[in-house]
Amino acid sequence: MSPAAPQPVPPVPPSARPAPSAGPPRSASRPPLDWRVRFGALALIWGFSFLFIKVGTEGFAPFQVTFGRLLFGTAVLAVALVVKRDRLPRGARVWGHLTVAAFLLNALPFSLFAYAELTIPSTLAGICNATTPLWGMLLSLVALSEDRPTRVRAAGLGIGFVGVLTVLGAWQGFSGLDVTGTALALLASFSYAVGWIYVRRTLAGTGASNLSLAGSQVGLATLQLAVVTPLFTTLPESVELLPLLAVIALGALGTGYAMLLQYGIVAEVGPTTASMVTYFIPVIATAAGVTLLGERLGWNTPVGAVVVLAGAALTQTRASRRSTAPPPGTTTPPAGTTAPPGATTPPGATAPPAGTTAPEAPVPAPAPRDSATCA
Repeated sequence: MSPAAPQPVPPVPPSARPAPSAGPPRSASRPPLDWRVRFGALALIWGFSFLFIKVGTEGFAPFQVTFGRLLFGTAVLAVALVVKRDRLPRGARVWGHLTVAAFLLNALPFSLFAYAELTIPSTLAGICNATTPLWGMLLSLVALSEDRPTRVRAAGLGIGFVGVLTVLGAWQGFSGLDVTGTALALLASFSYAVGWIYVRRTLAGTGASNLSLAGSQVGLATLQLAVVTPLFTTLPESVELLPLLAVIALGALGTGYAMLLQYGIVAEVGPTTASMVTYFIPVIATAAGVTLLGERLGWNTPVGAVVVLAGAALTQTRASRRSTAPPPGTTTPPAGTTAPPGATTPPGATAPPAGTTAPEAPVPAPAPRDSATCA
């Protein structure tokens, strides 16, 4: 998902050129806000996504929350595509892979998180989302032949899952914990990891821009939910304002605008710095759930979350490598392609999020997902 090629600009006659400015030149493409401000906004949006899901499910069925989220997210990305005059991907094969990616990275995990939060607090959902890099590294050892584990990364994997057991209170026999809801949230994070590996293996080198692929993928996920939702839900008898606003914010901000923010941050400061948003998401999700929803925390939840994040950080370390050419036949994902969480990023690929999100990392975008899961 390489950036869209700039449109050729016709030469301007000397007589039509403006007089030189006395001040220093300014970059026309420079974002109006500092990247740190946009980074903070991205962390807040994805961190609050779990709260939005929780509030949304108070007025709508889980599938309806997911459908609304995807619909409003698609609308934002569609506007961005029109403004940038970007074009949709071409080729039946690309669209087939995008359909699978839409299911693994959008339709399935978004729905699983929505169902999970019927029975578990948003704080726990946010922490489960942070396990995506752990699942990603575990899967990449099997699915990606170029990925080689190191002792540090293997230790990070073990530490991370110890953190998961701490969050769940395994020594208490998981008492007071809804096993089904927790399993659904962990399965959603696992789906992100599978999805990023699939994207890495199938959607590299398509020639389409990140925005084009992202908008198309989210649009396909919307169509998938448009088919499924009427089969399993009925229209609510009344529409409450707060849940409706939560779904709109979840889609327009968490699935649409957040992805646009993410593109800009990765392009400006690189995927490594952008991927740090991963570690703020569960912190913000926990703070939002406790302060705004009145959710209670046992000591093991924040302690386990810290251990999970520490393990996830260790799984992202890279062994020092000599500068060598990639092996023959290796397909190099274009800049901006997110690698699966925990997977080694080959030369030329952008380390992913974050989600993902990413809840949830939603699309084959420059999600810092060695990295993050967007919500």
